[in-house]
Amino acid sequence: MPTNDKQTPKVALFPGSFDPFTAGHEEIVRRALRLFDRVVVAVGINPSKQGLLPVEQRVRLIERVFADEPRVEVSRYEGLTVEECRRVGAGWIVRGVRGGVDFEMERTNAMVNAEVAPEVETMMMCTRSELEIVSSSVVRELLRFGGDVSKFMPQEVDINEFLNNQ
Repeated sequence: MPTNDKQTPKVALFPGSFDPFTAGHEEIVRRALRLFDRVVVAVGINPSKQGLLPVEQRVRLIERVFADEPRVEVSRYEGLTVEECRRVGAGWIVRGVRGGVDFEMERTNAMVNAEVAPEVETMMMCTRSELEIVSSSVVRELLRFGGDVSKFMPQEVDINEFLNNQ
């Protein structure tokens, strides 16, 4: 969706921990690119949590997935998501929703964000049915027990490469 010189680019922020970034996450970003001029994938940093992958590895993994897409940027942030929106010039937050539990949680977050930053809209995108079971926690659990996670990961990523580079 290109813009002309008179329009402000439409920028969306796709925030998350992305530990790790999955095929479901990739699908949401690629669909968001049909609606926005730029999508910023924002990796949230929570210093009190020890993740599967360090933040730097998560950023590199996402950058690899979108190496061919100049309209995708990857950032890392701490603090409020709406503050990151303001920092990168995003007017929208994009969230993937797999089911009712996700929807209720995201709805609550969207309402709070609207109170804190009324200039930022939240857009929820339903995940395609074949990716509905994919989550970072499922991938982490499978990895913990030596399971094959390749069908849950973006094609460009061998998760073992990232796990071995820690």
